[in-house]
Amino acid sequence: MNARSTRTVIAAALVLGMAAGTASPALAAAGTPAAATHAVQREAAREAPDADALRAAVSGLPSADTTAALVRVGGTEGTWRGSAGVHDLASGRPADPDGRFRVGSVTKVFTAAVVLQLAGEGRLGLDRPVRRYLPELIPAAYGKVTVRQLLNHTSGIPSVAPGWGDTLEDVYAHRFDLIDPADVVREATSHEPDFAPGTQQHYANIGYTVAGLLIEKVTGDAYASQVSHRILEPLHLKDTYSPGTDPSIRGPHNLGYQRFGTTGELRDVTVWGTSDAWAAGDLISTTADLEHFTRALFGGRVVRGPLLRAMFTLPDSSVREYGTGGPAAFGAGLSVMTLGGRQVWGKTGGRWGYNTAIAATPDLSRTLVYSVNSTDAKGSDMNRTALGIVVAAFGAPSAG
Repeated sequence: MNARSTRTVIAAALVLGMAAGTASPALAAAGTPAAATHAVQREAAREAPDADALRAAVSGLPSADTTAALVRVGGTEGTWRGSAGVHDLASGRPADPDGRFRVGSVTKVFTAAVVLQLAGEGRLGLDRPVRRYLPELIPAAYGKVTVRQLLNHTSGIPSVAPGWGDTLEDVYAHRFDLIDPADVVREATSHEPDFAPGTQQHYANIGYTVAGLLIEKVTGDAYASQVSHRILEPLHLKDTYSPGTDPSIRGPHNLGYQRFGTTGELRDVTVWGTSDAWAAGDLISTTADLEHFTRALFGGRVVRGPLLRAMFTLPDSSVREYGTGGPAAFGAGLSVMTLGGRQVWGKTGGRWGYNTAIAATPDLSRTLVYSVNSTDAKGSDMNRTALGIVVAAFGAPSAG
């Protein structure tokens, strides 16, 4: 499999779209110190078997498509910690390995976990209609959509763009707009379903926007408060939080950049609102917190008992991917693919300037968390640095 095909396969399976692009004049002129360009800041004494490949994957930063990378590989087979690149292009100082970043759609795993906890408490039913809990919001046309179908992307509720325009400049101009999630759901459900509930799988944010509102309705509390109370506080994830209406990242963090236009201008996009994503993609975290969360989740300490299986259960084999006809790849919050001959479950996420992934084998023999400061975090292909990290950590993708 060639590099382009490999990037496409992983991007499709993990739902991580990032374009590699060509060399940027702005990066070439940045004048970052050679020591920062090639430095791997920290490593644990005990190394995973593929430590050389991991070092190579994060070397040579900043590059045209990546300004920094933070990586943690763990599990019973060994550990590796590495960071490379720069905190910012102006100073060129080394990237902070403990810096916070936007996790994007990795947020969905937290949201799914809260919904599953509520199901375990008998406060909602996974196979009950969402309209039973949100009758004023979900119209009769979507009356058969179940809670489970929100979580595994088989609801058929269409995604509706916010109407900001088609170009990156248009989106950038609206980066501080505040969006009401209930309005997003009303707009989406005013359209015809993409398909009958449970018959196809279409990865999108809309199901998790509804899930966030469902959490609020059932608990009488804010979505962010429930995530904090149920997951962040018990696991002592002190560097993970929902920013709400604050477009900045609190505390230490490496700056995110986005490549604009045909000239490849790099623009600092660190400060950018996330109300458009909300329960589907607004969290901020660190690699250490996400690694701890991944171990706890897979180890049954976040969602307990049979309900945890919902995260690792795909829809019936008759359910195919909407638009492509490919196999369904998502359970409740997590997706699956085969890497290096073994099954790997996880989730990726992207916000402008930042791309993130959590992944692990079910037995926790190998875990991976990375944050890659991609300069095209919403592109059509997978970032080369991210690809190198995934392949170094688990091996190349294969069918199955």
